[in-house]
Amino acid sequence: MRTAVFPALGATAVVVLGDGPLAEAEALVRAEVRAVDEACSRFRADSEISAVHRAAGREVEVSPLLAEAVGTALRAAELTGGLVDPTVGTALCALGYDRDFAQVRRIDPRPVEPVPAPGWWRVGLDAAGSRLVVPRGVLLDLGATAKALCADRAARAVSAALGCGVLVSLGGDLATAGTPPEGGWHIGVGDDHVGLASQIVTIRSGGLATSGTVRRRWKRAGRVVHHIIDPRTGDVPAPCWRTASVVAVDCVTGNTASTAAVLLGEDAPAWLAERGLHARLVGEDGRVVEVGGWPAERRSAA
Repeated sequence: MRTAVFPALGATAVVVLGDGPLAEAEALVRAEVRAVDEACSRFRADSEISAVHRAAGREVEVSPLLAEAVGTALRAAELTGGLVDPTVGTALCALGYDRDFAQVRRIDPRPVEPVPAPGWWRVGLDAAGSRLVVPRGVLLDLGATAKALCADRAARAVSAALGCGVLVSLGGDLATAGTPPEGGWHIGVGDDHVGLASQIVTIRSGGLATSGTVRRRWKRAGRVVHHIIDPRTGDVPAPCWRTASVVAVDCVTGNTASTAAVLLGEDAPAWLAERGLHARLVGEDGRVVEVGGWPAERRSAA
C-alpha cells in the first residue's frame, strides 16, 4: 500500500493505492478538491456559490459541478425529512462559523439568537441542472455533502484514469473505487480522523462516513457549539452522540445518514436500522451502539 497525505477542504486528504502511480492519483484528487472548493466554498468570495448568493434571488446559470453539489444537498434534505438541510448557512454564521474554521474565534462571549433554516425547498434548481435560484437572504452551506461528493468523485476519477483500486478520505469521509486489495480496505474508525482509531474495520467497496461534534467546536456565550446544526432550531442539537459512522454504497449516502444520526439523538439507531444502514454510534458518555451489519474488526463489510 502507498499513501499520500495533504491538507484539503479544511481537513486532511488521504489517498491510498494498492498499486498504480501514486503521484498521478494524488494529482487527480488535488484537482477534484480544487474544483469543488472553487465551486462550493462559502468562505471564498471568488467561489461560484458566493456569486449565486450575491445574485440575491435572481436565476443564475451554474456549472455542472455546482449543480451536482446543490442537487446532492437537496436530495440529502429530502431523504432525511429536512434534517440535513443546506440552508443552515445563516444559522452557522450566527453561531460564529462565518469563515474558514481555522479562523473561527474559539471563545466568543457575545450572546447569539439562533436562526432556524428557511428550508431547502426554497432553493430552485431546474430539471436540467443548469440554472439555480437561491432566495435573497438564504445562505447555502454545502460543506458536509460537498466534501463527501468530492471523495466519491475523486475515487471514481482515479480508478477510471489509472485502472486501479483506490481509497480517498477527506476529513474522515472516505470513498473507494476499483478493485480492492486482497483482504479489503482496512479503516480506522474513531472520534477524530487525525487521532488514534478506536476500531479497525474492513470494507471492500462503497464508502464510510463519520460525522461528529468532537473536532469542529468552539465556545459561544459560555457554551460549547459545533458545526452540526438542527435546521428546525438553528442551534446545535441536544448532546447525545459525539460521533456517528455509517457504511453505505457511497460516501454521500454515508455522510447524509451519519449527519442525520447526530441530529436524531436517541432515535438514530431505529432510523438507521429502518433504512438497512450499518452504523456505529458513540455517545457523549462513551457508550457504543452498533446498528445493522456494522463490520467487525478486520472482517469484510461489503
